[in-house]
Amino acid sequence: MNTTRSGRPALTRPDGTPVRVLVVDDDPDLAEVLSGALRYEGWEVRAAGDGASALAGARELRPDAVVLDVMLPDTDGFAVLRSLHEVKPDVCVLFLTARDTVEDRIAGITAGGDDYVTKPFSLEEVVARLRGLLRRAGMARQQEEGPRMTVGDLVMDEEAREVTRAGDLVELSPTEFELLRFLMRNPRRVLSKAQILDRVWSYDFGGQAHVVELYISYLRKKVDAGRVPMIHTVRGAGYVLKPVV
Repeated sequence: MNTTRSGRPALTRPDGTPVRVLVVDDDPDLAEVLSGALRYEGWEVRAAGDGASALAGARELRPDAVVLDVMLPDTDGFAVLRSLHEVKPDVCVLFLTARDTVEDRIAGITAGGDDYVTKPFSLEEVVARLRGLLRRAGMARQQEEGPRMTVGDLVMDEEAREVTRAGDLVELSPTEFELLRFLMRNPRRVLSKAQILDRVWSYDFGGQAHVVELYISYLRKKVDAGRVPMIHTVRGAGYVLKPVV
């Protein structure tokens, strides 16, 4: 299994080349630290300090993801994002901002951003958010991922994004697929709601762990319906996927 120097499974573009990330922040020290953390993941990183240089960099790099400060010296991040989408419509965007109000979050998401981190933040959080965005967008994959995983009579073809149980096709939404993939990678291991939120959604929705309960119930209806259950609740601890013996 290939891993980064940080010990995490290596994440690459689908063709095996390094993930490309553009860091846009007018604080050169912060941009340098962020760029270093992302290069530590084995990614190709370019930094820009204003909107104009960000767009020039995007045209050359064709980034898979952009870490974008909302406040820039020549414009704001929302305007930059609109122009970025003209250069590369499917680019993933993680906003950085010192403001943490509901209105600001709504503005960022409405403008087309995919996620939002407030300053001060941990480098680990930024990396985790980006990895989650890239995986969910289908723009990157972990190098250790094989095309098929099997737990009991449950089979997942990751390349075809198909799941079968006892040979019957199980239709899943993208989020249900990611949740089941996490469970299947950790069979017989109890996973807490916090772990699931961090891995599947990459953040905790403000602590609203009920989203996990909701999606676990969706999975049960599709994976376990009419069959011996594989998805189990461990009271006070989390959830576990067990093959049927």
